[in-house]
Parts: sequence; structure tokens; C-alpha cells
Amino acid sequence: MADKSPPATPPQYWFPAKTYGWGWGMPITWQGWLVFLGALGLFACGAFLFPPQDGLALYIVYEVVIAGALVGVCWLKGEPTSWRWGKKK
Repeated sequence: MADKSPPATPPQYWFPAKTYGWGWGMPITWQGWLVFLGALGLFACGAFLFPPQDGLALYIVYEVVIAGALVGVCWLKGEPTSWRWGKKK
């Protein structure tokens, strides 16, 4: 019997791989923009929640956690990345 399942749709990435270097570019979906802007907002809040002049270590830990969370979302929802030298002709 023939398989009647619908064809698999390609995954929708929130963040494209960079053209040069390693990593991800700017978001290409509204979900990616939501995550990106949320991370920027949390970065800004860090200066108020953990003022660097009062406790630099706490501020740095907070910012590293936010950056790690953003990289984690990019890793899960972004295009697979590797070192790239630009577009191939």
C-alpha cells in the first residue's frame, strides 16, 4: 500500500545562518524578533536590577545567563550553522 502521509514540510528557522563566519544573523520571523527584542530588554533591565557599580559580578553573571539563553534559542530554532566564507557561485 502507498503511504498516504502528507509530505514533510521543511523546518521554519527563526534565525538564518550568517553568510560569513559562524553563527546566526538577524531574525527572519516574528517569533525570532520577539526573542531578540526580549533579550535586548532583559539586557537593559540588568543595569537596573544589578547595578554594575554596586556588584559587578552579579551584573556579569546576569548578562552571561541572558546571552546564553539567546544562544540556546538560536541553536534550537536557528538554521544549522558552520564556518562560512560567503555565498558559493
